Amino acid sequence: MTFTKTALAASLAFSALAAPAFAEDPIKVGVLHSLSGTMAISETTLKDTMLMLIEEQNKAGGINGRMLEAVVVDPASDWPLFAEKARELLTVEDVDVIFGSWTSVSRKSALPVLEELNGLMFYPVQYEGEESSKNVFYTGAAPNQQAIPATDYFLDELGVEKFALLGTDYVYPRTTNNILESYLQQKGIAAEDIFVNYTPFGHSDWSKIVADVVALGADGKKVGVISTINGDANIGFYKELAAAGVSADDIPVVAFSVGEEELSGLDTTNLVGHLAAWNYFQSADSELNDEFIAKWKAFAGEDRVTNDPMEAHVIGFNMYVKAVEAAGTTDVDAVREAMYGLEVPNLTGGTAVMLPNHHLAKPVLIGEIQDDGQFDIISQTTEVPGDAWTDFLPESAVLKSDWKELGCGMYNTDTNTCVQIQSNY
Repeated sequence: MTFTKTALAASLAFSALAAPAFAEDPIKVGVLHSLSGTMAISETTLKDTMLMLIEEQNKAGGINGRMLEAVVVDPASDWPLFAEKARELLTVEDVDVIFGSWTSVSRKSALPVLEELNGLMFYPVQYEGEESSKNVFYTGAAPNQQAIPATDYFLDELGVEKFALLGTDYVYPRTTNNILESYLQQKGIAAEDIFVNYTPFGHSDWSKIVADVVALGADGKKVGVISTINGDANIGFYKELAAAGVSADDIPVVAFSVGEEELSGLDTTNLVGHLAAWNYFQSADSELNDEFIAKWKAFAGEDRVTNDPMEAHVIGFNMYVKAVEAAGTTDVDAVREAMYGLEVPNLTGGTAVMLPNHHLAKPVLIGEIQDDGQFDIISQTTEVPGDAWTDFLPESAVLKSDWKELGCGMYNTDTNTCVQIQSNY
């Protein structure tokens, strides 16, 4: 009897000690960004952004009294490695959430792992759409929040009559350009007036491609370049434009993957006037943006710049914090349900809203490159709801994503059925 009482007392004492320790286990945040290879030029900053946000949240007391712990891995711009690193984060490191990837091929590499293990990832970069997973929140732009408005600007404001669609050879540029080719032809641009070219990651010899673009305007028609070139290949492309004497007045370029970070490594003297389309620029005039820039420079250094995917991580992180607070747990299913309809301030003076299709409502900004590597914002819309499935491809126009009410990412509005197979683009 004495032994039993003693054992019971010891057990209760252990439980009393163990309970607070368990409650204070950190919320583990996986950071899945390339810190080496061709995409390090863009993704290293996103890793640093997450470290800053986590540090800031911990100073504020964490989430529901729990501190946050960053678990950083380097997939090294090696696309299959994103799947391996995602599995490592979810099974070995037991992270509660992942923030990460840049290219669509890296996201698609990680996606089957996320769905198999019911992980949750926030993806912060503009992408081609044509996808909707219950395990991903897409905080970057869908095509209707970047590619389509930028094309409209070329058509309506600059009078572009011929289009060169230049991209890196992977899923995002190919799918985006497939959408844009269809859209342009619906707008009356002849197929022969659309030049499409793809180059590998890290491509460096741009002389022939730039010459082909220049030759496109030999008949006197206005030529514009829509660029989905990713990573450090942009450096060679813009240098070749300058070497060929091509100015923004001659052939304007609008880029979807070039922001302040990429320009910080270039001499922008000859790039003044070329454009980029994003949902945020460092030059955005808002009090919250001024505060964010000051925090970032204090954390990372005075020479560091901000950019659009950073803002997407800020929005996604702040929404995750609110969702965990509301759910009272880091359980993925509970957090997902708490995400729908969440609102947080964006950095341009408006409000980001999480939609049932796992996309945000975001403003569309077009910026003109300045000689200091910043952008002069020349066009800005109100918040545009992101569309997972484009209206400009017939097979996608009938699809709807609604994870809140329909529980489906590919709901066919013609047949009123949920399609289980994702797009092959």
